[in-house]
Amino acid sequence: MGIYLNPRNNGFAEACESDIYIDKSELIAFTNKKLGKLGKCICVSRPRRFGKSVNMNMLSAFYSRGCDSREMFEKLKIAKMPGWDKHLNQYNVIHINMQRFLSNSHSMDELLDLLKNALFKDFRRAYKKYDDIDYNNGLSFCMDDIYSLENIQFVVLIDEWDCIFREHKDDKKAQEKYLDFIRDWLKDQSYVALAYMTGILPIKKYGTHSALNMFDEYSMVDSGEIAGRTGFTEDEVEELCTKYGMDIEQMRYWYDGYQLNDDVHLYCPRSVVASIDRKRFDNYWSKTETFEALSKYIRFDFDGLNEAVSRLLSGERVAVDIRSFQNDMYSMQTKDDILTLLIHLGYLGYLFDTKETYIPNKEIFDEFVTAMKFEGKWKQTIEAVEKSRELLALTLAGRSDEVAAHIEEVHRQGCDPKYYNNEQALRYTVLIAYFYAREKYTVFQELPSGNGYADIVFLPNFQNPDGIPILVELKYDKSAKSAIQQIKDRHYPDVLKNYDKILLVGINYDKDSDNKKHECIIEEFVK
Repeated sequence: MGIYLNPRNNGFAEACESDIYIDKSELIAFTNKKLGKLGKCICVSRPRRFGKSVNMNMLSAFYSRGCDSREMFEKLKIAKMPGWDKHLNQYNVIHINMQRFLSNSHSMDELLDLLKNALFKDFRRAYKKYDDIDYNNGLSFCMDDIYSLENIQFVVLIDEWDCIFREHKDDKKAQEKYLDFIRDWLKDQSYVALAYMTGILPIKKYGTHSALNMFDEYSMVDSGEIAGRTGFTEDEVEELCTKYGMDIEQMRYWYDGYQLNDDVHLYCPRSVVASIDRKRFDNYWSKTETFEALSKYIRFDFDGLNEAVSRLLSGERVAVDIRSFQNDMYSMQTKDDILTLLIHLGYLGYLFDTKETYIPNKEIFDEFVTAMKFEGKWKQTIEAVEKSRELLALTLAGRSDEVAAHIEEVHRQGCDPKYYNNEQALRYTVLIAYFYAREKYTVFQELPSGNGYADIVFLPNFQNPDGIPILVELKYDKSAKSAIQQIKDRHYPDVLKNYDKILLVGINYDKDSDNKKHECIIEEFVK
């Protein structure tokens, strides 16, 4: 056993012994199916603190010949599967964190030399009885020799594989050299039983192809079979909340929202664990990621980006084309490239079926607001957000003229006139104006109600159990009175069967007025 070759299982043992541990060993059943077959090269990209390294330590402990992990895995889910132990501790494992080599080098040549020398050092210790291993012609020739002598394949595990693209994002030559090295090391090599890489970004593309096209990728935009294997799922978080006496509704509100498919919602593990440890819900994202990362990208002056961010902030979903993204942090050409990067960094969620993105939860909403406060271009939007507490109070008090004036101000200051030309644009302006309402209400748009769809419905949430629901109907170039009448004629309040009183709000925007005139009527509806 060595430092990088066939390491011990200490890292995974520490995870298993932690107070909060979620069993992800079913991932091993997936990787077992890939061993020694087409598809044996796997790349998993997730945001920071999503459990990638814990899974990597688990795979190392399972496959490594440098330890006996039977007792450890007999307690886990994988042990319930037929033939689960066929591959247990049967492979030569190479387990490296690329960030360590990057941090101790000043160039790509130095990084690769450092990596190869570290592995050669382990090889010489482990295979000192062999005199004819080729250490002079590169890593792949060396591993060829070891495989021919031992007849035992390698499982290669690379954590933080993409760090070079994040920390040296402008050095294209270094990136190409790095990709070429990984390709030559792992592609079509008989000594490789499995190659498993993790990082934040998907594999970098050059032109229309990738240098590492032998890898099957599982990312935040397409997670495939391993959707729930990295990160905490809804069921897992519910069990934790029951065990530790935490409120599942608040946990969802703060940390849920990464909907990878119809069945899997992911939570950020770091935030869930921190909230349980501290017995309070708070923003723990900023403890591991600084708002500067988000601020840097939302300041780009791409056409449509400002509107997209405003709509996201209002709670809307925004269509995004992920295809042009080059899987790096410097080749952004369009708003879609920015939005796609933010998806991979965990600042946005993504719906594969509808190709839409959205802000997933309260924690990330707070990150957006914090980042925007330091960008002058968002001054008016942030002012609207900060005044939204007052707007909610005015609405609940029935002060319709002041509500209309407030929304007019948000329109004038925070919305590009060329986009403010229909009811949809009015909707996201109103939602930004009511930003604070999300603290006390769950917001629904286009909610099926009575004989139609209510534009916006605010339902009191767990923090506001005695609150009155608010039903908002929007009109463009008509009247607020007609909005209220539509609510009644189409029986929209019928959907709110558990409430005796409902606040009806009709808002109209007159497009022909010189001062962007908004009109509001507020009525209390009693069943």
